[in-house]
Amino acid sequence: MRSEAMVGPLMHPAQPRPAGNITDAYSLEASTKDIAALSAAAPRILPGSTIAIPYLARENDDVRLAAAHAVRRLGFEPMPHLSARRIVSLAGLESFIQRAVAEAGVERCFIIAGDPSTPMGPFSDSASLIDTGVFERAGMKVIGVGGHPEGHPVMSMAEQWEVLERKCRSISERGMAPLIVTQFAFDADIVLTWLEALRARGINHPVRVGVPGPASIAVLARYAAMCGVGACASMLSKYGVSIGKLFGTAGPDVFVDRLTAGLTEAHGKVSLHFFPFGGIAQSVKWVEQYRSSTAPPP
Repeated sequence: MRSEAMVGPLMHPAQPRPAGNITDAYSLEASTKDIAALSAAAPRILPGSTIAIPYLARENDDVRLAAAHAVRRLGFEPMPHLSARRIVSLAGLESFIQRAVAEAGVERCFIIAGDPSTPMGPFSDSASLIDTGVFERAGMKVIGVGGHPEGHPVMSMAEQWEVLERKCRSISERGMAPLIVTQFAFDADIVLTWLEALRARGINHPVRVGVPGPASIAVLARYAAMCGVGACASMLSKYGVSIGKLFGTAGPDVFVDRLTAGLTEAHGKVSLHFFPFGGIAQSVKWVEQYRSSTAPPP
């Protein structure tokens, strides 16, 4: 719940955002298995776009690095994920980062604690990765950390803010730029409220808001359950999904419309990060169609 002190500075008349489409500089999630699809869609994606590469448990570093190299070769900015609790040693972390920089020109990483309840090595959370100093020594420029507008499965809201503030501060003190990438969400109003609280706390780093790409309702609900995101009937309704059409396909039109309408200068630098649950081609096509439908008349 927001307090008056938390949101007061943002409740005064806010300046509208400058002209432009929020999809102009989107980023995209692409697993190692998606590289062929990414290659096919590459001519339709803005050169230099950030492509996040998830850390999949059954893959090894060679596979992850090959994907990062392929992303770089396509003209995009690779952002490999690192799952702290799955990294077995400091030497392994150093080796991966050094190779990522040398072999794929990686300048940014996204770090998470990861799924295992028990760490497989010395790292219990993403903050412990930052504390190693490995990233800045390798010349990394941007470190992405997670944001959870719709809540975190194991942390209270107060704990989430404390952890996020601490990680961003540590990244900045080490000479790198923090980037906040949120878990995908279904309720744009919750995201807007979260952004207000973020900025009221003085956290002014760029935010990429996670958006589910177009997919079947069943697929969206399944990923939501896997990731701990709320996907109840009321939430889906706010996303634009009719209860009578649960077997259809949904895109993020309603969510992005509402987010765009609610954003002001006070919300800071905000862009979109697509989770292409229905496939990369479908997400890229949706962006093209959305841009066309919202473009100002000539």
